[in-house]
Amino acid sequence: MTDTHDQIAGLLLAAGGGRRLGGRPKALLTHRGRPLVEHAVGVLRAGGCGPVHVVLGACADDVRERAELGGCVVVENPDWAEGMGSSLRVGLASLAGTGVRAALVSLVDQPGIGGKAVARVLGGYRDENSLVAAAYDGVRGHPVLFGSRHWPGIAASATGDRGARAYLKAHEAAIALVECGDVAEPFDIDTEADLGHLE
Repeated sequence: MTDTHDQIAGLLLAAGGGRRLGGRPKALLTHRGRPLVEHAVGVLRAGGCGPVHVVLGACADDVRERAELGGCVVVENPDWAEGMGSSLRVGLASLAGTGVRAALVSLVDQPGIGGKAVARVLGGYRDENSLVAAAYDGVRGHPVLFGSRHWPGIAASATGDRGARAYLKAHEAAIALVECGDVAEPFDIDTEADLGHLE
């Protein structure tokens, strides 16, 4: 692992309550015999992220108890019900002052995105001004890498369920897209019908 990757944190947003899944937190859905949050942490590590920060919310105590998150920095978002924006703010705040130069943000409910896609997006990192996103047939998706100079602007605009969408739209010209459609599938686990994607 290069020094550069040590300076890029994986930031996993895993706070959702799974409202459309009958209130089952997505972090605790089972994938390949283990909680989904554990799988997602493994993907960030396999892709080459240095430190991994995990934002929990719904049923955080259960997640801590049932998932093996050793070596991760686990932060709780008390306002998780407000949506992904608040979790993104909490996660970025947890990285402040750590010396990390970029955050690669991934979502717990996208198990079709593996280490290869993470590694490709990491490969697009240049410096603290970098904005890099995975693309699927040319359409921007996750994971997304934010150089640390962008964090204050993202935190200021991250509200509701929008996450960094408004910020990315405003800075579209600066985003380096990395095609990942050949190595990953960007589906979400949002509804009962989506559970068939889990193994």
